[in-house]
Formats: sequence, structure tokens, C-alpha cells
Amino acid sequence: MAAEDAEVVLSAARDRLRGLVIDVTPAFGYTVSFALTHRIGIALPIALAVGIGVAAYRLARRESVWRALTVIGVVGVAGALAAGTDQAVNFYLPGLTVESLMAVVTPVLLLLGWPLLGLVMAMVTGEGTGWRRCAVRRRAFTLGTLAAYGLSLVLLTIRLSLFLSGQTVALGTVDVLGPFVQALGMLIGWRVYRRAVGPHRCETPSGQGETAATDR
Repeated sequence: MAAEDAEVVLSAARDRLRGLVIDVTPAFGYTVSFALTHRIGIALPIALAVGIGVAAYRLARRESVWRALTVIGVVGVAGALAAGTDQAVNFYLPGLTVESLMAVVTPVLLLLGWPLLGLVMAMVTGEGTGWRRCAVRRRAFTLGTLAAYGLSLVLLTIRLSLFLSGQTVALGTVDVLGPFVQALGMLIGWRVYRRAVGPHRCETPSGQGETAATDR
């Protein structure tokens, strides 16, 4: 991978982390308010108000309207689950469901030869799926995905344990820290990928020479 692509990846990772931190602020508001009051009726309006604030912030920055409204939608669904069941911990069920699905999908993609890290990097750099024609890079992306996947499984196991035991505040705290753990997992995966690729260079699909597979 060329040096300029590495810069693109790191910049996208920083943007993604910043976006995730912003997106978890409604959950942070819910967790703090529930920890202080132990009342769903107080925690939910605060979470919704924060969600509306996040949506307004994204719209003010001229980001995607869909992305802005998604935050409110997720908070609305989470709030409905918590209020409808009178179980505060169910506020975190949508996020747990998504993470659990990803925990199943990731190994399936690996078996099919489409490591998730490769797909993410392809979208970030605009490279497409040409890396799949290079056995060295495909293997490197597989190893990187496994490294990130291992950390995500640890986080998911902790979250599920807290959810099943009904520890709302503890689960909310872990959820707020989730983006940083995910970012760490992607960073580890990226470093594993670069180390596995090493100095290897693969030919371009057009056959017009070679392109660097690493920025070393």
C-alpha cells in the first residue's frame, strides 16, 4: 500500500472514531442520568434530547441527513424497548444485536475470502477489490481481520455478560468506551496487515508495472 493510501486510512480512522464518539453521547447521557436517578422516565428524555442535539450538530456540519436522523431513530427504538419492558438495560439491546450479528458475519466473510478489514480499506482508499487477486495481501487482510475480531469478541462477551446480569450502568459505561476499543482493534488489525505484507509488491490489474503493497 502506498504512503498516500496509508495517510488516507489513518485520516479515515480518526474521522470514524470522532463520529463514533459523537454517536454514543446519547447512551452516555442515558447512563449518567440513570446512574443518578435510577428512573427510566428521566433517563430516556435526556437521551432523546442529546440525540436531537447530535442530529442538529451533524446537520449544522452539512453531514448526511440520513446519518443525522439515524441517531434519533436508534435512540427512539432503544428507548421504546426500555420503556416497553420497564427494563433499563434493554436500552442497549439494539447495539448488542448489531454487534452480535457482526460477530457471526465476520467469520462467514472470512470463509468466503472477503476479510472485513480488506473491504473497509478498499472503501476508504477507493481501491476496490483488486487486493483479492494478490494472495499475499488477501492473507494479510485475513490476519488483520482476525486480530481485530478477537478484540471485538472480548468486548462483546463483556457486554453480553453485563446485559444478562442486568447491570445497566456498567453496561452503559462499557458501551461509551466501545468506540475506543473498536478503534484500537482496527489499529491492531492494520498493523498486523502491514507486518504480514512486509516488502511484498504485487502487480497492478492492468499489468502496467507494480504497486506497493505497503508503505514501508
